[in-house]
Amino acid sequence: MTPEGTPLRQRALAAILGVTALAIVLFAVPLAVLTNDRYHDRTASDLARSASRHATALRDDPTVLPREDDEDILIGLYSQEGRLTVGAGPATSPLAARTARDGLPHQGEEGADYVAAAPIPSGTGVVRVATPAEEVNEEVYEAWQLIAILALAALGVGAAVAGYLSRRLAIPLERLTGAAQALGDGDFTVRAPKSGVLEVDQAGEALAATAGRLGEVLARERAFSGEVSHQLRTGVTGLMLGLESALDRPSPEKVARAMARAERLQTIIEDLVTLSRDTGHSPLDLPVLIAEIRADWEEVTVRVDDDLPEVTASTAAVRQILLVLLDNARRHGAGEISLTVTDVGAGIALNVSDEGDGVPEGRDIFGRIPRDGHGIGLGLARSLAEAEGGRLILRRDRPPTFSLLLPSR
Repeated sequence: MTPEGTPLRQRALAAILGVTALAIVLFAVPLAVLTNDRYHDRTASDLARSASRHATALRDDPTVLPREDDEDILIGLYSQEGRLTVGAGPATSPLAARTARDGLPHQGEEGADYVAAAPIPSGTGVVRVATPAEEVNEEVYEAWQLIAILALAALGVGAAVAGYLSRRLAIPLERLTGAAQALGDGDFTVRAPKSGVLEVDQAGEALAATAGRLGEVLARERAFSGEVSHQLRTGVTGLMLGLESALDRPSPEKVARAMARAERLQTIIEDLVTLSRDTGHSPLDLPVLIAEIRADWEEVTVRVDDDLPEVTASTAAVRQILLVLLDNARRHGAGEISLTVTDVGAGIALNVSDEGDGVPEGRDIFGRIPRDGHGIGLGLARSLAEAEGGRLILRRDRPPTFSLLLPSR
């Protein structure tokens, strides 16, 4: 089922473009307003200076108007009543009349022109300077066009950057999603490639670590299942052989041995069920375990040190490990079988030894189940020990001594 939602690429692209467009608007609009004001203020200031300059020049001879290099500048001489006497301009000018009345320069708009008026110092009239508002507006529009072009260019650059960043963010996540899907399909070697994005790389490393742990757990579970199956089949086979022998030649001894095998098989099954349901570690009940060994294994010499530290381990798991070690010692060893429990400082060691020839050199007794029957169940025993945080090792080859090391709490 494909989840619903907007892809990250689109979200990132839209977000970056939105922020870019907002930044451009927030910058361009005030700039356009400022440009408009600056152009109009500059025009008004230029007209005012021009009017004052011309008024000063006409103080001695108000009949000869000066000329402007700019053809768009209109100069006119107005009477005290605001009527045009010489030059260019409208027949009457309210701004010129006002300037004549108060004797102060003025600026403003008349019709379609920007206008500035200044009184002639001799009091013979008013100089009016004007320029068409259309000319100023054209300059403003040109400036606005330039701002718009720059804004579009900035938006284009923002779009390119947004596309790059959206891909930069989305591609690593898409690869991470592919790695997660591969993990779901059972590929525990999956690794997400490095992206340079810290959070994504951290997620990839966490996913790789999880995949590695899941692979290890699954491998242990498969090996554990195989060892358990073999252990159960061995017990069932021994029980069936004992029962067949008892059927052929009935005797109380054979029935008793068959019952003992059945009880041992029942113990194995109960312990394995307990282990499959156990979700935590509890203190090892060593006295009960030692009492069971002494009652069920009369041929085993048991020695236990005093004042042993308390360890955390499943009693069922330790029982199964010891049963495997003792059973192998009885089947393949010789002489006295001993179980010693000693304090090793950081925990305890449960040592199982016999007086046999030991383990053949170069044999991996903890690996796959040997064909010759030596080391039956040792792989299972080691898996159980590791699951409890301990270790099962072959401390000595000849005579053989196996040690189960369990850390203290």
